[in-house]
Amino acid sequence: MNKPAKSSNPSPVEAVASQFNGFHRNKANKLIHYFTIPFLTFAVLGLIWSIPFPHLDFLGRYNGFVNWASFVIAIAVYYYYRISQVLSYAILLAIFAFSACIVGLEKLHMQQGWPEMWQVCAIVCIVSWCMQFYGHKIEGRSPGIAYSFKTFVNGPVWLFYSLLRKTSIKL
Repeated sequence: MNKPAKSSNPSPVEAVASQFNGFHRNKANKLIHYFTIPFLTFAVLGLIWSIPFPHLDFLGRYNGFVNWASFVIAIAVYYYYRISQVLSYAILLAIFAFSACIVGLEKLHMQQGWPEMWQVCAIVCIVSWCMQFYGHKIEGRSPGIAYSFKTFVNGPVWLFYSLLRKTSIKL
């Protein structure tokens, strides 16, 4: 009996990772992106979090727990879930950690006079983005501005795919 032929079509997560790998072949650039992708994702989440959200009476005591970042998180996790369920769970855990850090920054501002959370996130965002541009300069190949949003959205996919495929976890 013949075995069914394996499909040559890559899975959605493999396709995203492969496309991202095209612009990240240099080891130094990859290393830079391993660090800057989480920092940039954290910073953008914090900046979105800091956009004022209206007080909604029907939320009752949960006002303050729902903000614009809640919607971005929901959309992002759904997108990542469509690519890979396991990957979406890993990214969701990272988002929980980022959210805890954002709340921690808010508390540090209120209790100890630290700069506001959005200011810290803006600095982290600028530094991370500059480091990514430097990494692409080392690479000698930049994905371009039009590709930047897609790169930003798929960066966590590439990062977690790269890390998880080294384990026995099936994506």
